[in-house]
Amino acid sequence: MVDFAGMVFHQRIGESEYERESWRVRRAERIGAYDGETLAGQLAAMPARLSVPGGFLDCSAVTFVGVLPTHRRRGVLTSMMDRMHADAVAAGRPVAALWASESVIYGRYGFGLATRTIDMEVDTSRPLELRTVPDPGPLRLVDAESAPEILDPLYTRSLAERPGSLLRDTEWWTRDVLGSVDREAPGATEPRVVVHQGGYAVYRIQANQGSEGERAVRVGDLVAETPRIEAALWRYLAEIDLTSRILAPGRPVDDLLPHMAADPDQVTIKGDYGALWLRLIDVPAAIRARSWAADDTFVLEVRDARIPANEGRWRVKTGPAPSCDRTADSPDLTLPAADLAAVYLGGNRVTTLVRVGTVAEHTPSAAARLDAALAVPLAPFIADDF
Repeated sequence: MVDFAGMVFHQRIGESEYERESWRVRRAERIGAYDGETLAGQLAAMPARLSVPGGFLDCSAVTFVGVLPTHRRRGVLTSMMDRMHADAVAAGRPVAALWASESVIYGRYGFGLATRTIDMEVDTSRPLELRTVPDPGPLRLVDAESAPEILDPLYTRSLAERPGSLLRDTEWWTRDVLGSVDREAPGATEPRVVVHQGGYAVYRIQANQGSEGERAVRVGDLVAETPRIEAALWRYLAEIDLTSRILAPGRPVDDLLPHMAADPDQVTIKGDYGALWLRLIDVPAAIRARSWAADDTFVLEVRDARIPANEGRWRVKTGPAPSCDRTADSPDLTLPAADLAAVYLGGNRVTTLVRVGTVAEHTPSAAARLDAALAVPLAPFIADDF
């Protein structure tokens, strides 16, 4: 599957690239579409656990999706997606998720863009002054081999505050987060890990492009339980000797650093882009599984051409004991499955989609009330690109 993906996505797959990527395939359920003896398309789905408001849901993490250029527009991807949906239903996974190489593709299969992410760059050629007082607790460096046991409890606790990420096991930590080579920066060093009792940062040192002889700190993962601990970690990264820049790709859209910096010009947002696409495989199960910020009742009419079991009207009760049951009552809102998935984690607003015209509001203020029920304290976010 790795070689097939290399051909579809125009990548050279050498021995190191194969080893770096193949572990995902080995842990995945694999779907192939054949034309005679020819593999025309492929899709892999890793069984995973996705953090949602208030808990975790079993999830099919979809990856290595591709179709040969000779077999496009023949329904190959549609047949594989339908099979993935059926497999997820059989396995009792209420949601599926993926990163899209071409974002225009997946809405037709009921996926909605549920999270966004930003790339930041910090000029550390001069001291980074922070408006947030850094936590005075000690920092220590730990080796990559012992890091998963130390970092995982901190990471898992952070998911209770910010939905949208996958739980990591030891293999995920070792091969992805702490792999010897960063697939996005193959020339960077092996990972360094700095730990606070309430947070950590995984980083590497790489050449600072455009500045001969200078180096940059590349942040792969940073988690902190409080803003002051976060400030302490950023200060540490900014003060690493022989570096003049921090590169922090894939950070939450509401990251505090741009607001912490005393001089905002030192922190530049270099990119803002879509990240996790979510699919509600089992709408009532997903509705019942998450926590809600307001106690309310809605009738939602869901349009879902690919999973008929989701199609129709649902009476949704939010609050401390959520429920989702079939009803014949008139709907308050009508929305496609993709838009329901897009707002499910709390990162998008139903009122915005009403203005766009993809969600129909039949009861005045129903969209605003649903937004209030879906609200989360921190923007949903995923650091792991799979």
